[in-house]
Amino acid sequence: MRLLKWLTGTVSGLMLISCVTINIYFPAAAAEKAADRIIEDVWGPETQPQQAPESEQQDKQTFIMQHQNLAVSFLEWFIPSANAAEANININSPAINALQSQMKTRHDNLKPFYDNGAIGLTDDGFITVHNAKAIPLKERNGLNAMIAEENKDRKALYAEIARANGHPEWQDDIQQTFAKRWISNAAKGWWYQQAGSWKQK
Repeated sequence: MRLLKWLTGTVSGLMLISCVTINIYFPAAAAEKAADRIIEDVWGPETQPQQAPESEQQDKQTFIMQHQNLAVSFLEWFIPSANAAEANININSPAINALQSQMKTRHDNLKPFYDNGAIGLTDDGFITVHNAKAIPLKERNGLNAMIAEENKDRKALYAEIARANGHPEWQDDIQQTFAKRWISNAAKGWWYQQAGSWKQK
């Protein structure tokens, strides 16, 4: 009976450790920073959200750091190897740079359609038509082609970042991270989807 209890406790403990390890294995914070760097390069700094007042920023940073330090201390005590799992995301492969360059060039042509609400950001990391009436008839075919090309490059980018980091299984996590960061970095007035509904920044 004691042996059974010991085995049950041991298995439960290992399962808990495994769950924590899985949750921290994908470096979410590093992925967000990597996504922001790519998005800023593709869209340009003018689309970045306005900064909060300095005092408000300091309060937020202090709050976040206090909670981060507490969480890190717990993880270091509970799982000493936790920090090793939070690696940086490599976004400097030739394939990534090529896709990024193509998207940056294309953005000059897409930006007017973001600005007038003709196109918007989807909640799965792509773009689509939001208001077809805002697209001149003679430009619709060209815009549809650009949307298809942009979505193709975005899908390839998510896959390539995962591949370049030696974890192709990260592709869905990379895509979800970018989906959030595209919307977060969108300029004021742009449209985006949330839970199937359109909203404006």
